[in-house]
Amino acid sequence: MPATSFAIEDYLKTVYSHTEWQPDPITPKALADRLGIAPSSVTEMVKKMAAAGLVSHVPYGAVRLTDAGTARALAVVRRHRLIETWLVQEMGYAWDEVHDEAEVLEHAISDRLLEAIDARLGRPARDPHGDPIPAADGSVQRRPTVLLADAAAGHSGTVVRISDRDPAVLRTLDDAGVGLDTEVAVAQSSAASVTVSIGGQRRTLPRPAAAAIWISA
Repeated sequence: MPATSFAIEDYLKTVYSHTEWQPDPITPKALADRLGIAPSSVTEMVKKMAAAGLVSHVPYGAVRLTDAGTARALAVVRRHRLIETWLVQEMGYAWDEVHDEAEVLEHAISDRLLEAIDARLGRPARDPHGDPIPAADGSVQRRPTVLLADAAAGHSGTVVRISDRDPAVLRTLDDAGVGLDTEVAVAQSSAASVTVSIGGQRRTLPRPAAAAIWISA
């Protein structure tokens, strides 16, 4: 597959991921920040993607996936998340080590190998961070959630998803005993931190960590 196709897939995956857990569409500037490239490069690529029918975009406006763009994004997301799951379950990687590896491998493995990995893992529904793995037909199952940083005192639920954007946050949560399916109850929330009860013990999480956790609504 040409390098340009790899770049398009990275763009589509980033646009999709931005709106997966919150409703606001991504702007070209935010897209450039997420990808770590110059805004002018984003502008040119978005034009190419719009011409190919993958995104809709007006100058200085938000970038949105078309149906065709969503289908292609879901295929890339499926590859990425299955690879992350495979690396953790079969290859001994920690959950904070898999993202960069999956970024490379998602463009390299064949559909046949991907199907074999999916079967080997027992058709998992989520990756090591709780992100849903799209099915081969593009369908996605997602539970209602609330961001821990926004949850009111007294709210309780299980951890459904933890953002993998910052490996340091994942390590902080590991140290605090917070992982997928952990039962948490919000004790208090401030501008700097969120205090939760886990198994009868209180843990105070810095707000950036709380802003990376989604719990059941």
